[in-house]
Amino acid sequence: MPFGDILTAMITPFTKAGEVDYEATWNLARSLVEHGSDGIVVAGSTGESATLSHDEKVAMYRTVVEAVGSRAKVVAGTGTYDTRESIELTRQAAEVGAHAVMAVTPYYNKPPQEGLYRHFVAIADASDLPLMVYNIPSRTVRRIEVETIVRLAAHPRIVAIKDAVEELGFTSRTKREVPPDFVIYSGQDELTLPILAVGGSGVVSVASHLVGPQLKRMVVAANEKDWETARAIHLALLPLFGALFIEPNPIPLKAALNAVWGPVGEPRLPLVPAQPATLVALEQALVIAQSA
Repeated sequence: MPFGDILTAMITPFTKAGEVDYEATWNLARSLVEHGSDGIVVAGSTGESATLSHDEKVAMYRTVVEAVGSRAKVVAGTGTYDTRESIELTRQAAEVGAHAVMAVTPYYNKPPQEGLYRHFVAIADASDLPLMVYNIPSRTVRRIEVETIVRLAAHPRIVAIKDAVEELGFTSRTKREVPPDFVIYSGQDELTLPILAVGGSGVVSVASHLVGPQLKRMVVAANEKDWETARAIHLALLPLFGALFIEPNPIPLKAALNAVWGPVGEPRLPLVPAQPATLVALEQALVIAQSA
């Protein structure tokens, strides 16, 4: 795998004043690597990229690179709905030492498949870094179709896809059509084990903030064809996977981290803090997850 088994889609910690907390970012990145993460995705949707400025994103890339060094892959989230902006972020990510970039489907402007293809190729051509494409139609209102993924996989630096399509048949068709060395990462924790079963290689995870070692054991077990062990871990973690999405991500995750890890602040508006019922569900799910 180009980036390892477990990549954490890291949150962006904020201070009480709502500014990026770079000290907490440094500490959290180190903690994630110490608890099972082979890579860290910085400034993705879990990292509230939509409300981070250009300069904040670059500073986040730099901070995480400095925190983890060569101990894990740092994957900079550089995709936006503006190809030129995405290219500039990609170049700056390379300059500060990121190991790879991730580019999400352009959102809001609804490009056709040819536009998606040209967008990702332009980003891949902007640096020497490997690129992971991020397919998440629930947020972007555009799905990168299998035929387009196959075209993208022919590019020497487009090496992986984060599959958050939430349709196992689509993932299966993707695996059937792409080259053997093109890597599929699950983009949704509750579908990681099924995606591994049809040829996926790992996960870009939200839950790994809280249960990284358990997820690592599950993926390793699945890759070794120990499906009984992998299934037992998956089922124990399933309530947590659900609780983390009771409200829009990363609202529940930030609440959980504030409770069990350390201060990471509240989400930026238009997101709001978690409701009390969400906190109760998270607490119950975390108890169950400890048995995994």
